[in-house]
Amino acid sequence: MEKFEKLTGIAAPMALVNIDTDMIIPKQFLKTIKRSGLGVNLFDEMRYDRQGNENPDFVLNQPAYRDAEILVAGDNFGCGSSREHAPWAIKDFGIRCVIAPSFADIFYNNCFKNGILPIALPQEQVDVLMKDAEKGANARMTVDLEAQTVTTSDGESFAFEVDSFKKHCLMEGLDDIGLTLEKANAIDSFEATIGAQRPWV
Repeated sequence: MEKFEKLTGIAAPMALVNIDTDMIIPKQFLKTIKRSGLGVNLFDEMRYDRQGNENPDFVLNQPAYRDAEILVAGDNFGCGSSREHAPWAIKDFGIRCVIAPSFADIFYNNCFKNGILPIALPQEQVDVLMKDAEKGANARMTVDLEAQTVTTSDGESFAFEVDSFKKHCLMEGLDDIGLTLEKANAIDSFEATIGAQRPWV
């Protein structure tokens, strides 16, 4: 998993509340178990019309936000069903950080396991970040995970809270498999010992 330390990038404003996982990645795209290739269908029903043409009014279709790496959204982001395809699609599009007043618990935890930093901030601070994001591609936000701050293009900074273990995993690029592999020597030693003690197993 890619390490997350400090990110400076374009932030896309999406001032909708209750963005659920079916809006993030509709159910018809859940057939794959691959983490790649889902970015093209991120927010599919809002990004495209029934003929598959791009909706020019949708924020991620606008030239200023096509390369967005940060998403500033409304309350209760990621609610709905607990599909891990939602963070897969977000990450595959190129978004590495989502900022909102609150998140659905399962989606929030899935983000950390897939290299995305979800940041919960008070509504008034999200409003400031939303206005900054509306400035377009020339306004770059900075998210510093080590310092636990988000800084606007004008230099206004907000501190955020994050669980120390989740922070460690993101900064080191460790998903569940990576965490297990950190114990590879201990696992090998245990298996050798058990193999000698119980050769029939």
